[in-house]
Amino acid sequence: MVDLLLAQSAFPEAMSQHVLAHYLFVSAAMFTIGLVGFLTRRNLIIMFLCTEMMFQAAGIALIAFSRFHLNYEGQTFVIFVLTVAAAEAALALALVVFLFRKRDSLSAEAWAEMKG
Repeated sequence: MVDLLLAQSAFPEAMSQHVLAHYLFVSAAMFTIGLVGFLTRRNLIIMFLCTEMMFQAAGIALIAFSRFHLNYEGQTFVIFVLTVAAAEAALALALVVFLFRKRDSLSAEAWAEMKG
């Protein structure tokens, strides 16, 4: 019986709503900064970094809710989101390098009217 009590004492306690609110505030602030940066900047690298910031903000919210409910499926989902973000980062950076070599500019306005 003692072994059973010791094993259960290692199980994490539930997160309080107060702590969850702090994580969600940080997540919302990061997402807002990323969204404002994406909408106001015209440099492709800055736009890419703002998109990554929004991905990370969503990941923080998923992990916070996962920990709050003591359910680890949200943390597993974040690993898949990070995998997709890494693939997106590789493609986006390759595209940025290609576009810079073509026009010597990273301005989104220079690429607004692309011929197909």
